[in-house]
Amino acid sequence: MPIQPKLLEELNKRREEAKLGGGADKIAKRHEKGQLTARERVENLFDTNSFQEAGLHVDQARPSGKRLPGDGVITGIGNVDGRPVAVFSQDFTVSGGSLSQMHAQKISDLQEQACELGFPIVGINDSGGARIQEGIWGLSGYGHVFYRNVQASGLVPQISIIAGPCAGGAAYSPALTDFLIQTRKNAEMYICGPSVIKAATGQEAPVEQFGTAEAHASISGNIHFVAENDKDALAITKRLLSFLPLNNMQNPPHVLPDAITETKIESLNELVPADSKTGFDVHKVIEAITDKGGWLEVQRDFAKNIVIGFARIEGMVAGIIANQPAVKAGSLDIDSSDKGARFIRFCNAFNIPVVNLVDVPGFMPGLAQERGGIIRHGAKMLFAYAAATVPKITVIMRKAYGGSYLAMCSKDMGADFVYAWPCAEIAVMGADGAIPVVYKKEIDAAKAEGGEAAAKAKKAELIEKYHDKFASPWQAAETNMITDVIEPSETRYTVALALRFSLTKRSTRPPKKHGLIPL
Repeated sequence: MPIQPKLLEELNKRREEAKLGGGADKIAKRHEKGQLTARERVENLFDTNSFQEAGLHVDQARPSGKRLPGDGVITGIGNVDGRPVAVFSQDFTVSGGSLSQMHAQKISDLQEQACELGFPIVGINDSGGARIQEGIWGLSGYGHVFYRNVQASGLVPQISIIAGPCAGGAAYSPALTDFLIQTRKNAEMYICGPSVIKAATGQEAPVEQFGTAEAHASISGNIHFVAENDKDALAITKRLLSFLPLNNMQNPPHVLPDAITETKIESLNELVPADSKTGFDVHKVIEAITDKGGWLEVQRDFAKNIVIGFARIEGMVAGIIANQPAVKAGSLDIDSSDKGARFIRFCNAFNIPVVNLVDVPGFMPGLAQERGGIIRHGAKMLFAYAAATVPKITVIMRKAYGGSYLAMCSKDMGADFVYAWPCAEIAVMGADGAIPVVYKKEIDAAKAEGGEAAAKAKKAELIEKYHDKFASPWQAAETNMITDVIEPSETRYTVALALRFSLTKRSTRPPKKHGLIPL
């Protein structure tokens, strides 16, 4: 017996009503502001006709009985470039995208399913916060979502898009995920807004100073990418996903080369200034050794003295961590240590090899750094590298002094391959600082005999004579602390070979719940 037309009509009617969300008027207002609707965002993320929605008919009405299609959130699974991804997209046209018990349950169910199936989770946040009418159930709902964020951490990649308001407790779900993308306009994220700050402290705090994409990207470091608009945010998400495995049991989507052609990039031989104290832009090195169009920088505007991001080298995916000599001489400070350590731990969780480009004079000196806990923060880099079991390849381009040499993944800290350029300086401190200490008697004797000028001349003579003894790659090479000394022009070829050879690396650690990183 065929199904009754009346039932099919009811089904189609409900589908159409749900897809309209809060109605045509509210959708029009979104478009006037240059925003996509929750459903349009999902459609722009996924391959055509690949999205399978869950919970389309959920409709937890308020006490007033007003319809709330989908209860303010769209959830489901679709394909991004042919690979499955789970998504939730909050619908601001339905009760301001507010979170209720059923809204939270839809997200929690999606999170659990993504973990079981091994799919990345993309959360598109655009919500007025907890639905006040539900009272404590809203708080409980956030708790369920946060808990599952943590359960998913390190199991599947989690990406958050901040495409509208994200305030109070709602901000903590994105904060628990791996990467945050915020649109430049129409999006704000904070725990306490300007009015709350004013009421509690008397302080005037315009939201532009702390809640916008620019503020989070450059000052707080809370987000990783700034998007120009909704479509740009979704494009960044797709690009990011293209470097990542679906889950922690898979390798990243390498395109393995049949052979690696020996090539030289002569421009790298001319890149480093003759004066070791003169900076240069490490982006030029990254661009030279990575595939064309195969570099995606992460947290570009935060802690610029270290550069991190994903790349392809001869088709193979790698995480790049590089000191930036053009900013603060490439020294490690509190923010750059946090930025680097977090990225290392993500790469390790998802089997992504790490390539380190080193030009680091030390940890940043200063009272503010010491009082701010540079010891604790710098130790995060040491911990992250030592705990990482993925392939680790280090290229010492120039300076690598003291504890920062270790903090950028020396052989002693578990690097599988360590290469140095001939101009590299590997030492406790630079020759200019070490030699006057070691040869103090000779310099003092010259001073006693001929004054300051004689002492200065003697110091210059000793630095010239003993420079290689204190700060050259040869001592490290002779004592097997590095794998090889290479021409800068050989870097791409050398790193590509090391990557290819190390992709089969398997390393275990003693059984334990987890290490205790110095947070």
